[in-house]
Amino acid sequence: MNEVLSVISSRRSHRAYAPTQLTQEQIDILLKAGMDSPSAVNRQPWHFTVVQNQNLLRDINRAVWEETMKADPENRSPRFRDPEFDVFYHAPTVIFISCDQENSWAVLDSGIACQNICLAAESIGLGTVILGMPRAAFKNEKAVDFRKALLFPENHDFAIAVAVGTPTDDKPAHLPAKDRISYVR
Repeated sequence: MNEVLSVISSRRSHRAYAPTQLTQEQIDILLKAGMDSPSAVNRQPWHFTVVQNQNLLRDINRAVWEETMKADPENRSPRFRDPEFDVFYHAPTVIFISCDQENSWAVLDSGIACQNICLAAESIGLGTVILGMPRAAFKNEKAVDFRKALLFPENHDFAIAVAVGTPTDDKPAHLPAKDRISYVR
């Protein structure tokens, strides 16, 4: 099988990580993969913030909890039933991708960069999970502080995040939903 297709097939969303921190070399590989992503009109509307500060991640996790608990219980993720739930799954490193709010393609482009990061991580033996839930922290009263702590550039806001580390779980492949494909010939 083609090496790229093999990495795509083997990538999983991991939700348990060893506490071992990533090396600078590993981080550099992931960031290069993100930066090498295509973007509309090559505007590269993203900004990557690598967070290894566990206190900051705990603060953001707490804000996500606070915002989520304001929602109707039927609309919450079932994961929030566990009071010990950590939106970052205790990953040693989280890469926050913020994007230019004035660029109409920025969120989509950030998602492409996110996938590149995840595939690069898989190719070097790391695990990832793509995170949208942290968005709730940027609706919290501490949102301005979080944007500042995460060094988001002016006019940028949260797009998506990636938790990354050495996975300690083993997740089987999901079965493809073949009914999600149509052909018009």
